[in-house]
Amino acid sequence: MKTAPSPTPSVLPLQTSVERFVRYLRLERNMSSNTLVAYSRDLLRLIQYMDDQMGIDDPADLDADVLAEYLVDLREGGLQPRSIARHMSTIRSFCTYLVDQGTLVHNVAALLDMPKLDRDLPEVLTEQEVSRLLSAPGMDTERAIRDTAMLETLYATGLRVSELVNLTLQDLDFDRGVVRCMGKGRKERLVPIGEVARARVLGYLEHARPTLARASNRPRRTGACQSLFLTSQCKSMTRQGFWKLVKRYAAVAGIDKPISPHKLRHSFATHLLAGGADLRAVQAMLGHADIGTTQIYTHVHRERLREIYDRFHPRA
Repeated sequence: MKTAPSPTPSVLPLQTSVERFVRYLRLERNMSSNTLVAYSRDLLRLIQYMDDQMGIDDPADLDADVLAEYLVDLREGGLQPRSIARHMSTIRSFCTYLVDQGTLVHNVAALLDMPKLDRDLPEVLTEQEVSRLLSAPGMDTERAIRDTAMLETLYATGLRVSELVNLTLQDLDFDRGVVRCMGKGRKERLVPIGEVARARVLGYLEHARPTLARASNRPRRTGACQSLFLTSQCKSMTRQGFWKLVKRYAAVAGIDKPISPHKLRHSFATHLLAGGADLRAVQAMLGHADIGTTQIYTHVHRERLREIYDRFHPRA
């Protein structure tokens, strides 16, 4: 006589809820792979703490007291306020999902206080430093032509590095003077590209990219090599690979301050505002959902003006 199958539990275990939440973010919210990795990492840490310290595996058992204990554990573990704030933001989003699913009555994480953050002003390059950096690769090899085109494009558009390396040939619209990129949350935007960067990209397309595409010994696949910026293996340039190039060219240019591709994005925004650009226009070009994120660059500009005043005014 066959034994009847045991009924399926009405409440999903915590880990299953997290997996379904991440799948929801990917399919319904179109979040980027980098964001999904960060959410998964934060929630895995929550799962492990709840299991090891609290013996909790039911998402319905999450409450403000339990989460407050978890945040204390994060602080005592040496996590910085900014990282704790990121964890809390992840947990709040997860709890909102649990409310929508009927697992929780209300968002218990909304009762927790966010740690106070001192918002650091992003350090930017001066216009002279940017000029030296953009000139550092030279134009004597195919890779140098490519690297110059990438640096010029990054500074001309303010793209995130992930947006830059994911550009395809179809994303170029030089008739209108724009490039199309896919930003956070799979949101598409058009960003103007200046004449200098446009000329560098056209030079790369004519004199360097065909050689890089032919250099690969690997068999061609359908749809291969549609990326704009290629390695010699006919692959897209990676974020890590481009980061290393920026570091190398900063050394060539004699720039001794910490540098990354994102610093060119900061410099792009700061230099635009210094030149009188409208804050809303800069917000649109950067792809910021909240103008408060863009306003940080007005503070950078004011700090720079103060520095110039203190250095050069005879009675500063």
